[in-house]
Amino acid sequence: MTRYLGALLLSTACSWLLTPEMRKIALARGIVDRPRGRHIHAEPIPFLGGVAMYAAFFIAAVAFGRPDRNTLGLLTGGAFTVALGIADDRAELKARHKLLGQIAAAVIVMLFGVKIEFVTNPFGGMIYLGVLSIPITVVWIVAFMNVVNFIDGLDGLAAGVSAIGSLAMAAAALGNRQSRLAVLSLALAGSALGFLRYNFNPAQIFMGDAGAMFLGFTIAGISAIGALKTPATLVLAVPVIVMGVPVLDTAFAIFRRVRRRVPVSSADRDHVHHRLLAMGMTQRQAVITLYAVSALLAATACGVAAVDPRLGIGGTVTAFCALIIVGGRSGVLKSEMRRRD
Repeated sequence: MTRYLGALLLSTACSWLLTPEMRKIALARGIVDRPRGRHIHAEPIPFLGGVAMYAAFFIAAVAFGRPDRNTLGLLTGGAFTVALGIADDRAELKARHKLLGQIAAAVIVMLFGVKIEFVTNPFGGMIYLGVLSIPITVVWIVAFMNVVNFIDGLDGLAAGVSAIGSLAMAAAALGNRQSRLAVLSLALAGSALGFLRYNFNPAQIFMGDAGAMFLGFTIAGISAIGALKTPATLVLAVPVIVMGVPVLDTAFAIFRRVRRRVPVSSADRDHVHHRLLAMGMTQRQAVITLYAVSALLAATACGVAAVDPRLGIGGTVTAFCALIIVGGRSGVLKSEMRRRD
């Protein structure tokens, strides 16, 4: 227990201490998010919070995680992801260039042996993916990088939801006696919690694409490592359920943009957090509401992890059907042009 608590506390403390320093560096170098278009904030806010989170995660993972080859791949790919995010925060990379970078990050971690090679057959046994393991792993990692990036629209939202998700993943890992994955998940949760001290509304610093993509990459990477050692349907169902809000929000966004025949990478003000603001909520109220939904999904995920792995599919489908119904009624499937400003 000391090992797990140590990983959480060390990562939280490092992120807490490093974030103000990264804020100073960002301000000195002009790496700031200037308000424009769909942005909520009214004044420039410094980036580079993601660098503090990665450093905190790295320190805790090395100190308590007993790094193996897979963990080294996660740390290496995470460093590349942060570098890619910094480049995007500074120069706004073209969508295709960012996507290529995200694919490269997924390839890096696969070079260290992290791949989704098996999934559980609900009717018994395992299904070997063969050569399909490569594209499936790439899609898995790239998808989560963008899922977290898409929901990073309100102060503290992405960090808080990711922290909740990481804590649930740690609980599931402990239930399956995967001590290394539990340490990595707790280290990730701590890095987000320490950063949240400065990112909760009113935010003093943003994580930027560097932080959002790092969180998504690491959540996906940890679950992919777990899929090497545990029935994959169960391991992969947990992060999907826990991150149900950003996953469905991303799916809704893609649906809206395809229907409107605009690029998927284009921005709009129809994400779930924008809808909550349009309903009259403050930023804090909207964020806390989504925290509560994520916590309920986390409890569902932990329940799925504690039972027969075959129920993972059922739990995932049930949770997502409920979210789709709520999303449809709240209007997140409608286009911005049909919404009253």
